Amino acid sequence: MEILEEFRDMVQRFLQQEVAPHYQDWEAQKIMPRGFWNVMGQAGLLLVDFESEYGGAEASFDVSLMVQEEMCRAGYHALASAYNIHANIVAPYIANIGTDEQKQTWLPGMASGDIVTALGMTEPSAGSDLAALRTRADRDGDDYIINGSKVFITNGIHADMVVVAAKTDPSLGSKGVSLFLVDAHLPGFSKGKKIDKMGQHSGDTAELFFSDVRVPASALLGSAGRGFGYMMQELPRERLGVAVQAIGHVQGALDMTVAYVKERQAFGQSISQFQNTRFKLAEAQTELAMCRALMEKCLAKFYQKKMTVEDAAMLKYAATDMQVRLISECLQLFGGYGYTDEYPISRFYRDARVQTIYAGSSEIMKEIVARGLLGR
Repeated sequence: MEILEEFRDMVQRFLQQEVAPHYQDWEAQKIMPRGFWNVMGQAGLLLVDFESEYGGAEASFDVSLMVQEEMCRAGYHALASAYNIHANIVAPYIANIGTDEQKQTWLPGMASGDIVTALGMTEPSAGSDLAALRTRADRDGDDYIINGSKVFITNGIHADMVVVAAKTDPSLGSKGVSLFLVDAHLPGFSKGKKIDKMGQHSGDTAELFFSDVRVPASALLGSAGRGFGYMMQELPRERLGVAVQAIGHVQGALDMTVAYVKERQAFGQSISQFQNTRFKLAEAQTELAMCRALMEKCLAKFYQKKMTVEDAAMLKYAATDMQVRLISECLQLFGGYGYTDEYPISRFYRDARVQTIYAGSSEIMKEIVARGLLGR
């Protein structure tokens, strides 16, 4: 715990010194600079829970989650989302499934920030329904040829490598899905323009296109046809990351709301003295504490390798639903000022909304939980 708090202090200082002076500009420019990945790498923030041979700090998984929590608490949700994909999702895919050659090829560069990565799952016609993928990877001798497209890809513009889900045997449905580590500089790989979004404006989100992209068989991640299973295997960690972002974001919104209502005067008194204000804040604090307890319970199960897909779905649904509702309540307490960009709570509100959509929509999370209860 002491080590975790030492890392937390370091992360907070880093965010204050390296992010706070620039974040408004990044939001206005609608993209984070590519070079900031190297800044994070030099600070030792990328792949913190990985072995030193790959450039990691050999810290615990708690530290990786804490980095995302502090980013969101400070209001840098777009940065946390980018970090989650790169360090908390793509890196474990390679570490848990990849060959020694693949680990040596990609992980050190990911730790330094020289290599930025993305996860290519979502398609224009297949969002949460990953079994409906249309991107194909056809075997051609010692290579695979990939054709298709991906959309809403976090880190898509800056990506140097993308973990791509593609059908290697379309006749088998979800059992015909495979994963590939695709070098983004290969011929036939192209990136669409950055997608403008409702929130997380500085987040790098793009559409990716594959036109006869030839990759060697060594780019196959794991075994052919087992991609869907690998995705299910990695979902608990991914959704822990999304949940801790939600918790950190609500904590940040609550902190600034408490400070605001103490200062704001109405009808001759601080609005913190109105019963409605006090009850709303009490409700938010209580629900946040309950959601944090669920997250800690799931994290304990994750360490014991007992966290199920249903556990992850419940946590993701509960945390992100809480996030959207409670930040809306916080904004309400700011009154008209909450609707202006002068106060960060407006950005918190915009940035939160996507959390119930990506990494599996709330509706899909409920369906997963229901299947666990009732069967199919």
